[in-house]
Amino acid sequence: MRQLIRTGRLVVVGGAISYRALFNWTTPPMFIGTLLVGPVLQLLFFVFLGRELGVADDRFYLVGNAVLASSTACVYGGTMAVANERRYGTLGAVLLSPRRRAPLWFGRALPYVLNGLVVSAFTLTAACLVLGLSLPVGALPGLALVLVAAAIACSAFGLALGALGLRFRDVFLVSNVASSALLLLTGANVPRPSLPGWMRTAGDVLPLTHAADAARLLAGGGGIAWGRVGAEFAVGAGYALLAVALLAVFERGSRRRATLDVM
Repeated sequence: MRQLIRTGRLVVVGGAISYRALFNWTTPPMFIGTLLVGPVLQLLFFVFLGRELGVADDRFYLVGNAVLASSTACVYGGTMAVANERRYGTLGAVLLSPRRRAPLWFGRALPYVLNGLVVSAFTLTAACLVLGLSLPVGALPGLALVLVAAAIACSAFGLALGALGLRFRDVFLVSNVASSALLLLTGANVPRPSLPGWMRTAGDVLPLTHAADAARLLAGGGGIAWGRVGAEFAVGAGYALLAVALLAVFERGSRRRATLDVM
C-alpha cells in the first residue's frame, strides 16, 4: 500500500510540477490564444470551406475538429514534457532519479490528457453555440468516453515524439509534421474514403482516427462503437509502449556517454 501511495504521488504531483515547468503555453494569453481560440478558428475555417466545396455536411467538420482539437495540447504538450528537459538543462537530474520510469513518464502525460479533454469539450461547446450543432443528450456520456480515449492516445503519441527529443536536436519540427499528418490522415477534415489506400492505412495507426469515426456515429444518433473506441485505446497503448522503449534506449545511451565523459 505504501508503494502504491508513492507511485500515485509520483504520477499526480510529478505530473503537475512538470506541467508547470515544461509546458510553454501555461500563461493565460498563450493558453487561451493557442489552445482555445486556435481550434475554434480552425473549426470555422473548415466548416465554411466544406460548405463551398460541398464535400461533406457541417456535422462532419464540427465533430471531426472537436476531436482533433485535443491534438495541439496533447501532441505538443507530450513532446515538451520530455524534450524540454534537455532544452532547459534538467535532463541529468531526471536520468539520475531512482524512481521507476513508467510512472515518472506516464505521470507527465496525465495533465495533457486533461488539457486535451478540456480543449475538445470547449470546441464542441463552441460548435453547438455558434454553428448550431445539435447533439442527442443520450450521446453525451459516450462522447465523453470517446474524447477521453482520443486525449489518452494523442498524449501517448506526443510522449513518443518527445522521446525523440533526447536524440534529435529539433524535435518540434517532427511535432509539426506529425500535427499536419493528424490533420490530413485521421479523417477529421478529409473524408477517409477519398484518400489513397496508403493514406488510409497510415491513418489507422494514428491517434484520433477511430475516435473521430466513433464521435460522428454518436453525434448522428447512433450508439457507442465499442470496436472503434477500443481501437483508439489500443493505438494509445501502442504509442505508450513505444515511448517507454525509446526513452529506455535513449536514457541508456545518455548514461553511457555521461560515464565516458567522467572517465
